[in-house]
Amino acid sequence: MTASSGISSRKSDRVVPQWRVLIGSRSFGQAFPEHLVELEQAGCRVVPNPVGRALREQELLEAIQGCDAIITGTDELTARVIAAANRLKTIVKHGVGLETIDLAAARARGIIVSFTPGTIQDSVADLTMALLLALARKIVPAHLSTQQGSWEPLFGMELRDTTLGLVGLGQIGKAVCVRAQAFGMRVLAHDPYPDERFAVEHEVTLVSLAELLSASDVVSLHAAAEQVHGTLIGADELRAMKPGALLVNTARGRLVDETALAEALSEGRLGGAGIDAFVEEPPIGSPLLSLDNVVLTPHLGGRTLGGQRRMGEICIQNCLRALRGQVPLFPVSTSAR
Repeated sequence: MTASSGISSRKSDRVVPQWRVLIGSRSFGQAFPEHLVELEQAGCRVVPNPVGRALREQELLEAIQGCDAIITGTDELTARVIAAANRLKTIVKHGVGLETIDLAAARARGIIVSFTPGTIQDSVADLTMALLLALARKIVPAHLSTQQGSWEPLFGMELRDTTLGLVGLGQIGKAVCVRAQAFGMRVLAHDPYPDERFAVEHEVTLVSLAELLSASDVVSLHAAAEQVHGTLIGADELRAMKPGALLVNTARGRLVDETALAEALSEGRLGGAGIDAFVEEPPIGSPLLSLDNVVLTPHLGGRTLGGQRRMGEICIQNCLRALRGQVPLFPVSTSAR
């Protein structure tokens, strides 16, 4: 084969893009750029996020024009955006939370919505336990004290025989339950649609939210944001918690009233809080930033290499199947929680 014929052959192998796919999610393709390549090799023209963060409604009105699909993180896919999307066939959630997608508007337009359940529950559960342990053993102030040369061995809290209250007993809540019980914790749970079989098998006591708050040494939030209207943990709920109790939120920022939480922490009514999700991200100006009895992380619950690989692979399949007229692996309308 001559050099010229080789070049010709390579050119003929190039895939002509059939679809435009807007990448809204900031993490899709970040750890695994080969996921973007896989879309291109399947006939997609990848359109990168033009602003480097979650796209807001006004930005999406322009960015989504001419796109057949969007792989979304927390972009504002409102009814107005969906109505303006002139070619959109599918919305592919890179994750599981659907509260930023107007599902009714998508359904009315015949736009297929899919998500990626079962990919990051272990990642989020691991971080939940990391935050809990950091709070219980005062890891952050102990680290700073040691680093600064003051060598102050702080007294912490032992987890055995304490009570963990899980607000939400979905896949992540169940994964946290198993981990907490390995530390000898008793587990209570509140969930509007509880898995009673799991509760029986794992000796989880199902209770009302009020009972959970008053009885738990640690409250960990795993409620699906789309099932909660407004704030779940406000001033009244914080007052109902045990004095010195810990609060962990690796779910959604809007579940917690940050101002009321900061007051409870600064007054010493709560022992501490581990927060991975904020009302505004990044949480510029949040009253939580100035407290020393908190552990704050930048919404990294699902950011493990294993979790991102699984999530990206399912996103690709969901996207391509929908564009080809097939049923995605996990369509929102038929997927179990």
